[in-house]
Amino acid sequence: MAATNQDEQQTTTQALRHQEVGHKSLLQSDELYQYILETSVYPREPESMKELREITANHPWNIMTTSADEGQFLNMLLKLINAKNTMEIGVYTGYSLLATALALPEDGKILAMDINKENYELGLPVIQKAGVAHKIEFREGPAMPVLDQMVEDKTFHGSYDFIFVDADKDNYINYHKRLIDLVKIGGVIGYDNTLWNGSVVAPADAPMRKYVRYYRDFVIELNKALAADPRIEICQLPVGDGITLCRRVS
Repeated sequence: MAATNQDEQQTTTQALRHQEVGHKSLLQSDELYQYILETSVYPREPESMKELREITANHPWNIMTTSADEGQFLNMLLKLINAKNTMEIGVYTGYSLLATALALPEDGKILAMDINKENYELGLPVIQKAGVAHKIEFREGPAMPVLDQMVEDKTFHGSYDFIFVDADKDNYINYHKRLIDLVKIGGVIGYDNTLWNGSVVAPADAPMRKYVRYYRDFVIELNKALAADPRIEICQLPVGDGITLCRRVS
């Protein structure tokens, strides 16, 4: 009987862990997710990315970082599409940015934008040590004004191979309206957190953290809009907190 109670307690504890937004995978088994990390991700993770991941883990807002398995996925994706000119909206300490920079050729470029330069500077020494800082142009401040200028200047149209968005979810649709002009035909836009801790399928009255509830409807609205956009092909993957890839076709 005691063993049964202990098993039930362990099951409850595991379920509670999966309710936390900080859990960077939607897999319903901590053990399975750990298996993926320890078998396929960590053994092949570049030392610089490991160092930055460990630095970020000590930051009070570490919940915002890209998961290690998603970083590995982005790195391979960029190589597969031979990306050279990329953009990242939402940088935080730069884990996904470093994954991108390591994947690009020596003359590759990343326009990286974030409202908080202090967080970016936390990871910058690691990026510099990795020898890829020269690929990055960092701009502090909201991305929307920059994107508006770029859309107005036709020379930027169709100039990006890959764009990764991991920023304010309530602006994702506004970003998409602009980015679709800036990514080339055949290029890819990746939107992070499109499963939003599983809240997209939760009842509206389900218990959620305040900011999860706030952004939930915006994420749902984005997912519907992307699915209905004839200019793109989409693939929504349960990697990390959900990532939707949009390949521009027209």
